[in-house]
Amino acid sequence: MKSFTLCLALAGLLPATALMAHDGHGGLAEAKADGGPSSAKAARSAKGRTWLSGDHHIHSEFSASYQADPAAPEAAPKPLLGKDGRYTIARNAQMGSSFGLNWMVSTDHGGPLHSRLNFEQAYPQLLIARNTVPQILIFYGMEFDTPAGDHSSLIIPFTRGERAQLRDIESRFSKREAFPSDPARDTEPKMIEALRYMRAQPHQPVLIANHPSRSAKDVGVYGQYTPAEFRNWNDTAPTVSVGMEGAPGHQAGAINPDGSNDPTGARGGYRNSPTLGGFDQMTARLGGFWDSMLGEGRRWWITATSDSHSNWRDGGSDFWPGEYSKTYVHARRDHDDVLDGLRNGRVFVTTGDLISELGVTVQVRGAKQSAAMGGMIAAQPGDDVEVVIRLRDPAGKNHGGYSPEVGRVDLITGDVTGPVADRTTDSNPSTRVEKRFGSVDWTRSGEVITMRHTLHNVRGPFYLRVRGTNTTQAEPETDPKGENPWDDLWFYGNPVFVTIK
Repeated sequence: MKSFTLCLALAGLLPATALMAHDGHGGLAEAKADGGPSSAKAARSAKGRTWLSGDHHIHSEFSASYQADPAAPEAAPKPLLGKDGRYTIARNAQMGSSFGLNWMVSTDHGGPLHSRLNFEQAYPQLLIARNTVPQILIFYGMEFDTPAGDHSSLIIPFTRGERAQLRDIESRFSKREAFPSDPARDTEPKMIEALRYMRAQPHQPVLIANHPSRSAKDVGVYGQYTPAEFRNWNDTAPTVSVGMEGAPGHQAGAINPDGSNDPTGARGGYRNSPTLGGFDQMTARLGGFWDSMLGEGRRWWITATSDSHSNWRDGGSDFWPGEYSKTYVHARRDHDDVLDGLRNGRVFVTTGDLISELGVTVQVRGAKQSAAMGGMIAAQPGDDVEVVIRLRDPAGKNHGGYSPEVGRVDLITGDVTGPVADRTTDSNPSTRVEKRFGSVDWTRSGEVITMRHTLHNVRGPFYLRVRGTNTTQAEPETDPKGENPWDDLWFYGNPVFVTIK
């Protein structure tokens, strides 16, 4: 339904350990930070990469409910399969594949002694899913019951030891694992201990915070997750704790099984502090929490998921994996490179199949090297920095039966000023919309839209990121209950960092 390549270059405050070079095929490759590219290595690293769509937050029947035995209160409660998550892992994979996904992560949340359930019952079913649905890359993982927090997607690398690795982490650190329950597991020091443990492993997992503001009481009034908490995570294990869901799942909360509208339904289940354009406030607010993290130079990425437990056609509040939200990773079609893309920000997200490819290329005028999403490039004071944005606006109808069109694209910039003194900070006053592009500002060739912009006489380190929408909203607006999610679509690209030599 879509194809293309997009690149973007951005600024950063941190030292440039690697730049990104365009490989001539729409891909990206590493180049030495001193400006001396290793062409052969660059070509090898990016060869075969395309935009692969996926979902890292999907529940199966092994997201169990638990029932205690009144006659034996000393016994662990019995897991009841299919009562929370509804479908088999293979069914989730089949449906994800039918809606265009290339990869997925099976992420069941836990409970008392759930690590045993995962090890003995869920993992064999995951192997069956891999055999019966080979066209989709399936990762083993879980929705980690996060100490002192909500939930997080824990993605285990695809290795011979993946089964034991997840059991080890879940049994040691999941806050709901212990029986009898152990309050010491539900503390921030326990989570820091868990991240140190994951960081030290030879095959590091990736951890992404799920629905970060679902428990928030209002805009800027946070719940189980706070800005300081995420900073602590990222400081402790920056190559493990790499980001958060920008767009949460449960987006079909206002759709009844017959397809009619439920005026009481809330997108994402966000009933206290609603989503904005389907996205969490920590992402959607211009100059908000996400921008404050980027303004520190942090590599903090966003994703979008289904959080699929039960499909709206079956009375649930969820879309099938890939039916509405997609996380695109620029990667080869193998587990290792997909996980590498998630870890390093070669990612954009979209709802409603508004776009299917996004390229943001950032280049210093007159230089050969360029950078794309997740990358970094160096400029001299006074340089001009050129940005090229290319995206694919696919023809035809999406899975809701609509044919949305991109109405506007925003190029957003913000200064990178280093660590904040107040770790509760959730704003970056320097963030601004550098350029708004409408149809008069771009060129179109079939499905591909191209736009260009130059930042003149740059002086300090900064970052760039791109978003777009099919709406006329200048900024994402609060989603009212009962909103049709297919009418309010957005895409977001992850940042590019620009350093100053």
